[in-house]
Amino acid sequence: MEQRDRAALAAFFCQDPMAAGHTVILGEGEVQHARVRRIGIGERVRLVDGAGAVATGTVVRLTKAQASIDIESVDRVEPGPVIHLMLPVADRERMLWLAEKATELAIFSWRPVMWKRSRSVSPRGEGVTFQTKVRTRMLSALTQSGGAWLPVLYPDATPDRAIASAPSGARWLLDSEGEPAPNVPVTAPITIAVGPEGGVEPEERTLLTGAGFVPVRIAPLTLRFETAAIDGLAIARAALLGTMEKSGA
Repeated sequence: MEQRDRAALAAFFCQDPMAAGHTVILGEGEVQHARVRRIGIGERVRLVDGAGAVATGTVVRLTKAQASIDIESVDRVEPGPVIHLMLPVADRERMLWLAEKATELAIFSWRPVMWKRSRSVSPRGEGVTFQTKVRTRMLSALTQSGGAWLPVLYPDATPDRAIASAPSGARWLLDSEGEPAPNVPVTAPITIAVGPEGGVEPEERTLLTGAGFVPVRIAPLTLRFETAAIDGLAIARAALLGTMEKSGA
């Protein structure tokens, strides 16, 4: 099936292993989504597992609590150029909004960082319960955007721990005093670090630059953390897409 045909199908998240000829069961949350989309028995749907598997199937049974889907075919979608995001622990609602948009921009991983200035935020998004809410928002964004990969969710970390565990590859620190983004090469994998409101403290900036994070300026004005994150992700994603198209990948 062509990608555009798949995109026209309603998409649902499936936790069960998917294989052609098998039947999978979707839980109550996905059933509610099906009701909103007015999906009925006999309709074809798209299923994703968040780890690159994309299936098409037909609804064969639908109750208030479950939906049964007969799988017709399963394909494997490889992840695109990898972008990791280090974001500040910050206002809950703004973090949840960022989780949706970052998923739409196909980030590979999400790492909240407790910068010094994060501690003064209230109510802030942190802890296991909040991470569950983040995952729920990401799942919704994944199925609505047609993606195949759910971002890897890492637990909250201190700056030194987050920096020490940052994946290898290019590293950006979004910074109003950095080099203009057009002047900085974009290569994958890349980690983009975003500071809290008011920016990172001098000692935190030193930690970052000492670990190879290049200060990069993406706008002429001071941005909120979620705006800066989306701006940086969009710039990196567009540049990496352009590189892929030029190389014919």
